[in-house]
Parts: sequence; C-alpha cells; structure tokens
Amino acid sequence: MRMTLRTLPLLALVLPGLATAEGLDSGDTAWILTSTALVLFMTLPGLSLFYGGLVRSKNVLTVLMQCFAICCLASLIWFAYGYSLAFSEGNLIIGDLSKAFFSGIDKSTVNGTIPEALFATFQMTFVIITPALIVGAWVERMKFSSVLIFTALWITFVYAPVCHWVWGGGWLAEKFGVLDFAGGTVVHITAGVAALVAALMIGNRNGFPQTPMPPHNMTMCVTGAGMLWVGWFGFNAGSAVAADGNAAMAMTVTHISAAAGSLAWMAMEWSKFGKPSVLGIVTGMVAGLGTITPASGYVGPGGALIIGLSAGVICFYATQFIKRKLVIDDSLDVFPVHGVGGILGTLAAGIFASSQLGVFSGFEEIDSIAASLGNQFVGVIVTIVYTAALTWILLKITGFVTGGIRVDKDEETQGLDLVLHEESGYKI
Repeated sequence: MRMTLRTLPLLALVLPGLATAEGLDSGDTAWILTSTALVLFMTLPGLSLFYGGLVRSKNVLTVLMQCFAICCLASLIWFAYGYSLAFSEGNLIIGDLSKAFFSGIDKSTVNGTIPEALFATFQMTFVIITPALIVGAWVERMKFSSVLIFTALWITFVYAPVCHWVWGGGWLAEKFGVLDFAGGTVVHITAGVAALVAALMIGNRNGFPQTPMPPHNMTMCVTGAGMLWVGWFGFNAGSAVAADGNAAMAMTVTHISAAAGSLAWMAMEWSKFGKPSVLGIVTGMVAGLGTITPASGYVGPGGALIIGLSAGVICFYATQFIKRKLVIDDSLDVFPVHGVGGILGTLAAGIFASSQLGVFSGFEEIDSIAASLGNQFVGVIVTIVYTAALTWILLKITGFVTGGIRVDKDEETQGLDLVLHEESGYKI
C-alpha cells in the first residue's frame, strides 16, 4: 500500500540503518525534494505547453493562464486547509483541521525519514496537476472566473475527500485495502470523470465537430509532452517516499509503460488511418503513463509492458468513441486518456500486483486475485460516482455565482485570449 504519514514511521522501524538519530534520512529527503520539483514541472511548464499547443492560436494564452492560476490557487488552498482535510487524523470520511495552515509543521518536524514540510509540499504538487488536467475538457469556452471558483470548490469537496479515503487513512484504504500507488483514483479518475461531466454540461465548442479545429502548434505540444514524461518519474517513483528499490522499480515500470503506450497508440492509428501522427504517439505516451500510475509501485516490468500496450489500444478506442460516436467535445481527451487510463490501471493493480503471475508478477502478497480485483472495483466505482455527482453540483453552483460558466458565442469566436485577458499569444 502507498506510504503516507501513517506508514512512514513504520519505514523507519523496518529500515533503521537508513535513518539518522532524528529519524531523518538525507537520501530519502534529497529524492523527494527532487521529485517535488519534477511533479511541479509536469504542470508548469509541461501540461501547460502540451495543452497550449493543442488549442487554436487565439486561445493559447488562456490555457497557459488557467494552468498557472490553478497552480497558485491550489497551492494556497492546500496550505490553508486542503492538506489537513486529506492527511490529518479526522475520521474515515475526512480529516480534521488540526494541520490547517500547516499548523505544527516546522523544519524539525519529521515523519518517518523525511520532513513533514516536504511531504506536504510533495502532495501539494499532486493537487496542483489534478484540476489542471480538467482544463482540457473546457478549453476555448469557459469563463476564467468560473475556472477559479470551480477549482476552489472541486479541490475542497472532491480532491481532498478522495485523497483522504485512499491515502490519508480513510475508508477505501482501511476497509477495502484499495491499491493506488501514485494516483489512479485520486488523480486520474477524478480528473477524467470531472472532465467528462464538465464537457457535457458546458456543451461543445461552436462548430464542433463539423469545423476542423487542429492543434495550432504541434512543436509546443510535443515539447510539453516530453516534459510530462520526465516529470512523471517524480510523480510515480517519488510516491515510494524513499530513495530505494521500490522507487527504482516504479521508475522502470513507468518508462516501460509510457514507451509501450506510445507505440501501441501509433500502431492503432497507423492501421486505422493509414499514417502515424505525432499527436497520436505523444497521446499514447500520456495514456501509458496515466495507466501505470496506480500500479507503478506494485508491478514488475512484464506487467508494465502489458499495462502500457493495453493503455495505448483501449484509450485510443475510447477517444474515438467519445469524439466520433457520442460527439462529446472533451476537447483534449481528458476522460478517454486519464479517466479510462486511471480505471484500467487501478483494476490492473489488483491483478498484476500478485506474486502468482510469473514474469508478469508484482511484489505484493495477494491471497486472491479475484478478491483484490473486487476491492479495486469498489474503489473505481465509488470514485466515479462521487466525483460525477459532486462535479455536477459544483458546476451548477459555479454557474449560479458567475452568471453562467461559459462565454457567449461572439466572445468564443473572437478568442478567449483577447476577450478575457486583452492579450495575444502571437503578434499579428
């Protein structure tokens, strides 16, 4: 199970030779410091450039602005009360406010082998990227004020509770032992489901799907995608909360899954459309990364290969189904890539974590794969239902406060860069 503040002290007992007299291990601390920077790098500038390149040129600054503002807003919410709700004692449903404004945390406060301030900041980078992922569903049509209000509400009422249930000693971990090493439920399913609900409630962009809306800058997109790949090592390997073999294996399986997802998506696209695209191969990479995330601390390289290949194929078809069959304008494919990938990876963790699968085995002692898979299924269903319901409610509240969550048709046609920020990404 993923290590949290509750389990970090146990690490110090199991591996006493690694810790100093104060319980602090410099190697672990150095690695999580690095991981924290890597995960922030995923959002700023990685995701920002990835998403920014995918929209039309008249909306590129809006996407960059939303990601940047979400980073700032999420950081302060996490500091004020989010961290406390997610990781303080509380009860099985939600934490209390005993750690609000990082109360009781100073440079000498140690949990296990790393400073608690570092753990809290590492987790802050997760709460930054999760709502930033949702941006891909509403690009080019949502009011900036609505983005800020919804983000604040969503972190409070969706992210913090689900984080507590899975990582903070809540009921999904305690009652069902749900395996989520680095964010299949907490990050990818919540973001993906919220994105799908947002896309349905906001409606399609004007002209979608009849009017072509190709990415305006694929060079920017690929640059951001490469940054995501690099940053993801901090995301997954950092979630070991130690500089050890578990972190090393998490990094290894993360890379294998990303490579497999990229090539699988490329092959599917090549077969279906006759040519492989750059957008396809980088999207397959993101699918492979998102899908391995919940399983990254539990599976071996063989399992990672299967997970990555499955992600490339399944997420490809999910994207085609959402866009072409259902005609839902989840503009940057948040649900079919992150939502579906998170679901697939969370379920796969319950299978490939077993030590019974030979070369494809993981490292957990699971008595029954069926029972483990059942527990993972509970975690997936609970996260989907809760996130969907709360996202719908919070978007309704946001629309009431801002007089509608969407800009009008003329503003959308003009482009949000000029309408909302009186700036342009490129000189005309």
